[in-house]
Amino acid sequence: MSVLEQDAQQEALAALSRFRGAFYDCLNGREDALFELTDALLCTDGPVKTLVDLALASEHRRGHGALYGGLNKGRLDIDRLRRTITGMPLPKAADGRLVLAVDVSPWLRPDAATCPDRSFCHTYGRGDAKHQMIPGWPYSIVAALETGRTSWTAILDAVRLEPGTDLAAVTTGQVREVVERLIAAGQWHQGDLQILVVLDSGYDAPRIAHLLGGLPVQVLGRLRSDRVRRRSTPPRVYDPKGGRPPKHGGEFIFGDPNTWGTEQAVTVTDTRLYGKATAQAWDRLHLRLTRRAAWLDHDGPLPIIEGTVIRLAVEHLPSGGVNKPVWLWWSGTNATAEDVNRCWHSFLRRFDVEHTFRMLKQTLGWTKPRLRSSAAADRWTWLVIAAHTQLRLARPLAVDLRRPWEKKTEPNKLAPARVRRGFRNLHTKVLAPARAPQPPRPGPGRPPGPKNRRPATRHDVGRVLATGEAYARPAHHKKGTKPRRTR
Repeated sequence: MSVLEQDAQQEALAALSRFRGAFYDCLNGREDALFELTDALLCTDGPVKTLVDLALASEHRRGHGALYGGLNKGRLDIDRLRRTITGMPLPKAADGRLVLAVDVSPWLRPDAATCPDRSFCHTYGRGDAKHQMIPGWPYSIVAALETGRTSWTAILDAVRLEPGTDLAAVTTGQVREVVERLIAAGQWHQGDLQILVVLDSGYDAPRIAHLLGGLPVQVLGRLRSDRVRRRSTPPRVYDPKGGRPPKHGGEFIFGDPNTWGTEQAVTVTDTRLYGKATAQAWDRLHLRLTRRAAWLDHDGPLPIIEGTVIRLAVEHLPSGGVNKPVWLWWSGTNATAEDVNRCWHSFLRRFDVEHTFRMLKQTLGWTKPRLRSSAAADRWTWLVIAAHTQLRLARPLAVDLRRPWEKKTEPNKLAPARVRRGFRNLHTKVLAPARAPQPPRPGPGRPPGPKNRRPATRHDVGRVLATGEAYARPAHHKKGTKPRRTR
């Protein structure tokens, strides 16, 4: 090993130890139990199937009672942990730009009637027309993306969506706080390239771009293929008949090529997976807003939010599915060929966050615990994020412990699950601030007595009416009341 490689590993080891010490300082109650629970999450063999199995790991020196006690009654300074994660080294795009992906991942709890704050989560089925709304806890997650084909992302924030919340408003506030923390941590300086925020089709990208005004960010979102946009306001021409001048230009209908006109920029790229990829861009298109839904209470005249519409078409899909063009909206204007290529490449990199969700759920067992309290669920979510951050920092230190049937991989290109496989060997080299447990004392045991006659309170899934008020079950639907006579 060369001297440069040794220095890089020493620096990575120091960064990992520094984060572990800062993470321990963020734990204000039951800190030793919560810290060792995170170590057990990192060092246990195989995927996490149940929460109590983590108490059997050698890194968890306490009993299973301390495990549940830490999650239910422990305290975690989430704001301080957010700032700590933001201060760690973050991945960037090829041009040195920070690229953030925002998406919602649900923690499904369909049978947990005693859990409060549940909402209806949109899930995708395996068959056609199998989209369902299942009760659970949806979490909005912001992650930093890196360049190239990879399954690594840096999770920066996670917020549980309350029932009836405005997704665009919550996303705007979340992204604004993340950007402000990035600036405060020195991850972005005046004169750097603007931060790119990538959204999927479920977000109102123009509205989010309007609400994020004043920040050094650009918004890139996906649009449905049946949308209509308007061109810029045409120059005012004297009309002898009078009348109000037009506020919007001609229509740009996604499904009608006759309305597209001349493109602002066109790029053609040969790709390995999709064949020839053609991207067309049209400048200064906007949506004609009306005073309804989110703009109902807007003060003053409705804004005109102009941007660039990009149409991406490829020759074929690797899966052999239906080949349809992808429509994107970018908040920037006067796009060049380099801007168009960067936008659609960044949108493809957004799917890396799906690999992160799969890692959190299938390997780290994020949604495996059957916790009753939503506060305990938030606490466990941030423990999983802290574990994932440690895996990312340990990426340069990991050794490939591959199975006989697995292909050889370079150490710096290991997937998160394979880095976790060798984390137990790194655990002895990094800082471990948790104190040793005290000698246990045998308790008196559970005293004999009657069974629990106070069942837990049951909560309905959060539903909100169009007026913004919480849904209340009608009196004739409540248990123990007679049905209303209808005839």
